[in-house]
Amino acid sequence: MLGFTRYQWLVLFAAWLGWGFDVFDSLLFNYVAPNAVPTLLGMPIGSPEARQATLFWTGLLTSLLLLGWAAGGVLFGLVCDRIGRTRTLLITMLLYAVGTAACAFAPNIWWLLAFRLLGSLGIGGEWAAGAAMVAETVPESKRVEAGALLYTAAPMGLFLATYVNLQVAGNWFVDDPERSWRYVFLAGLLPAAAAFVVRLFVKEPERWRQLADRGTARVGELFSPEVRRYTLSGFLMALVALLTWWSCNAFIPVVSGGLARTAAELRGLDAMATLVLVEQWKTLATSWFNLGGLIGTLLTIPAAKYLGRKPMFMIYWAASAVALFATFGLDLDPEVRLYLYFAIGLSVFGVFGSFTYYLPELFPTRLRGTGSGFCYNIGRVVAAVGPFLVGSIAARGSSAAVDVLFYVGFIPLAGLLFMPWVVETRGRVLD
Repeated sequence: MLGFTRYQWLVLFAAWLGWGFDVFDSLLFNYVAPNAVPTLLGMPIGSPEARQATLFWTGLLTSLLLLGWAAGGVLFGLVCDRIGRTRTLLITMLLYAVGTAACAFAPNIWWLLAFRLLGSLGIGGEWAAGAAMVAETVPESKRVEAGALLYTAAPMGLFLATYVNLQVAGNWFVDDPERSWRYVFLAGLLPAAAAFVVRLFVKEPERWRQLADRGTARVGELFSPEVRRYTLSGFLMALVALLTWWSCNAFIPVVSGGLARTAAELRGLDAMATLVLVEQWKTLATSWFNLGGLIGTLLTIPAAKYLGRKPMFMIYWAASAVALFATFGLDLDPEVRLYLYFAIGLSVFGVFGSFTYYLPELFPTRLRGTGSGFCYNIGRVVAAVGPFLVGSIAARGSSAAVDVLFYVGFIPLAGLLFMPWVVETRGRVLD
């Protein structure tokens, strides 16, 4: 199938597990925040004060996660080029699994923050190792397909996070919201088992093993005259995607939960029925967003192969802006907004399917992990501003959250202005 050998499929599957669980662990907090934040701050869950605090701390903790993610991405990008792709993938998976599970035992909000930062180092470092490993293992003619298939792990990770939260917080422990979020975090240990698949069956790519001068990669080389235009291209495209995605996705459970509580008040539902509706609407919005992301990821294959990388980015930026303006700018029924998350997922989420092949194409083998990790993750330092600002403004109320998300639509429009600096890599062969 697709011209891959059995071993190439194994490598793709190992990297797919790493990235899927990466996204799974990174987003568990977004689901449990409405219960975890008030509990750790000593506030009644569902109170107006708790909602405001949840919006603020969701923005702050997401921004700090992105900063740790950026640090881990750059650090382990260098490690990836020095000790190898497979070993780096194993280390990072174990790191984010332990960091996420530790959140279950946080006695206060500050310990939760510390454990999130620990896990974020591994979350940030995993991507570059997996993307480089796949790009260097599969046939040249199938690199786009392999990269897009690798990124389908992201919506799968989100589906899994949605399912785990629904089962644990929405069914098994729905009557105990003060503790249900701790059990959700414990599920973060799942990647530790998957890491052993990598350790037992996957070896280093031949391209990396044959490189005579490996271990000499430095971040400064990314800004040398020969390489800096590629670094700028990768950084700008990743920055636009990251800033848009995190400004939107981090608040899906919070926004959908706020809309559900408003609907519950209008329907005269009691406290238990309100909690059930909140979890159902969280699942509905996130599921449509994930489904759109899965389809959008796969659509990058024909767009990149037949149109080229630059036209593909232009299409996705324009579609992202339209989806955000329509979802949060039009006067719509609350449930309709939930379904329109499909369009946001198709564009805002779907574009990420391209980075798993576009960024490795930009750099030589000696700098592939370093360059990919830098471009994909350093943008998170700037992107960290998005969730913090959105969370701070949205803390004024659920209607304010919808209003501020409308303006996020201007970010992908800015991406269209960056197109003159984008390097086209269609048809490029890895060295």
